[in-house]
Amino acid sequence: MTTEQLTEDPQSRDVDVRGSGLLAAGILVMNVATFGFQILAARILGPENYSGINSMLSLLLVVAVLQLGLQATAARRVAEAPGDVRAIERTMKAVTNRAAITITVLMLALSPLVEYGLKLPNIWPALLVAVCAYPITIWGGQAGILQGERRWRELALLYLANGVPRLVLGPIFMLVHPTETSAMLAVTIAQFAPTIVGYWVLREKHVHEAHPDMKGAVAESLHGSFALLGFFALANIDAIAISKHTLDARNAGLYAAGLIVAKVVLFLPQSVIVLVFPSMSKSESQRRALVMSLSVIGVLGVVSVLGSWILSGLALVFVGGNDYQGVQHDLWRFAVLGTALSVLQLLVYSVLARQHRASSILIWLAFGAVVLFGLQQSSLDGLVTTVSIIDATLMIVLLTHSLWATRRGPQPELDPTAT
Repeated sequence: MTTEQLTEDPQSRDVDVRGSGLLAAGILVMNVATFGFQILAARILGPENYSGINSMLSLLLVVAVLQLGLQATAARRVAEAPGDVRAIERTMKAVTNRAAITITVLMLALSPLVEYGLKLPNIWPALLVAVCAYPITIWGGQAGILQGERRWRELALLYLANGVPRLVLGPIFMLVHPTETSAMLAVTIAQFAPTIVGYWVLREKHVHEAHPDMKGAVAESLHGSFALLGFFALANIDAIAISKHTLDARNAGLYAAGLIVAKVVLFLPQSVIVLVFPSMSKSESQRRALVMSLSVIGVLGVVSVLGSWILSGLALVFVGGNDYQGVQHDLWRFAVLGTALSVLQLLVYSVLARQHRASSILIWLAFGAVVLFGLQQSSLDGLVTTVSIIDATLMIVLLTHSLWATRRGPQPELDPTAT
């Protein structure tokens, strides 16, 4: 069978090794570029100023949950009904556009609160975060359609465009004017690149009929976004608010630098989740996809923890250099935190694929525990230990439930419009 035939047959795309390899490479380059930007920002801005841009980037990850909810909904629906892909595409494009406008207006209204909560020097960085919300959300719907169709090559282009422009523009803007505002301006401009690529790769589709389940698509996207919001709030609340309010400026900067390691480990297996999600959306392949993904993520986590411990000096170079020596011997602990978060992320997507919405409550309970107990910590060691224990506990609970649920076989269909 030729590559062209594989591309035409949705079921055969599962064995499109070359396409999936390109996707993995695209995601890897995106993550390297994204964290390269953060590493350069840490060096150019210094510990005190870097905590500001780190907080805004963490906030953007929380804002992006709507994008991820849309992506998961589009991918699941296309994978489940490949014969109806064109109508689903039109529906998801309409839902995505409305969601992008809504989240942008909301973030503009909340910009004074963002300025105050993140202790920004002025309102401009907060306004840029709001503008950035629009292309981020649009990108989610586009990526979900391509993911559901298993068009790995085109999806790889989107991921490349989501990382490389930021790495190119960021250092230029920060060297000209080393402030949080300049860094955020570079991020905002760069974020429009993947949206433009998405419009380009989907340009040949001409669909005039809407999918009848518009209400269901909106409801599913909102439920998915709620679960993902809980996860990313859990993964970022320590950087966004807790560390800035419980630690002094220098230790908050050191904690932010340590979180670079955690986020590298978190996003390292991202391609695994993207590739297996369509399979996790089908009852007959859920358990196999989950177990295989857990095995890969577990191996990557162990390697990351050992590497951060044995090669802590080398890891320190990547998180900011000698200015951040105070966190060098704790980097392996941030790698443990990142491993727990990467497993949690996979489990959240497994929950979304099975449409098991009650699990979202557990994620938000863990978020509340991090806020409650994290605010009682006054040291870097205490904060990272507290967050790691809570995340690991949630990971064990969700893992046990997911393995049990997939062991029992196919679950009854849920009404996507149900509350």
